[in-house]
Amino acid sequence: MARVGTALRELRGAQKSAKGVSLYSRYVNRPAGRYLAAGSYSLGLTPNQVTLVSAAFSFAAVAAVALAAPSWGLGAAVWAALAAGFAFDSADGQLARLRGGGSAAGEWLDHVVDAAKLTALHSCVLIAFYRFPDAYGTGADGWLLVPLGFQFASVVTFFGGLLTEKLKPKAAPGSPAAAPSALRAVALLPVDYGVFCLVFLLLGDGALFRWAYAGLGAVAALFLLAFLAKWFRELSAVRR
Repeated sequence: MARVGTALRELRGAQKSAKGVSLYSRYVNRPAGRYLAAGSYSLGLTPNQVTLVSAAFSFAAVAAVALAAPSWGLGAAVWAALAAGFAFDSADGQLARLRGGGSAAGEWLDHVVDAAKLTALHSCVLIAFYRFPDAYGTGADGWLLVPLGFQFASVVTFFGGLLTEKLKPKAAPGSPAAAPSALRAVALLPVDYGVFCLVFLLLGDGALFRWAYAGLGAVAALFLLAFLAKWFRELSAVRR
């Protein structure tokens, strides 16, 4: 326990900037990841092993969505597994910082798992809509396009944001970090992955889940347009 307590104290001073992070990630997911990172550190796990634990939780939930008929019990289990996977996704980076820094291979693995998780999750919602049309009310073929559209918006946002961070000039060492915006933290809640996971709690009512999922997909598409305009404007001022 002493080892866990020491790790927690060190991690409190080694957090990433809260700039551009929603309230859920800042006040729920990152703190949960901090405790998981401290526990993983005490067990001697490596950041890559924690990434694989995150993947195991996430893909178990994804498979359950595609294979099982919707129910309230399934919804609770899927949400719990997705939330745990998201928390471990935060923990791997925190553990790397606690151990003195991560590796290029570890960062690569983390991003590959994230990309696979996003793609698989919306694909499995599409499969569920196809396999259980009576439960979800998705007998009309048009509903099968909703997960495809949501997947497109999520994947393009993920890679667009990642590429923007790689192309933007790095801040000079020692320069003060920009203060996080409370308004932005609230505005980003609809497109936070942790908030998205909550929609699976509605799996006990297929029609309610379908409309909530479609609503979040529409919001994701609108945010994608806003993000693309913002990122292009920022990078237009960068000369290479």
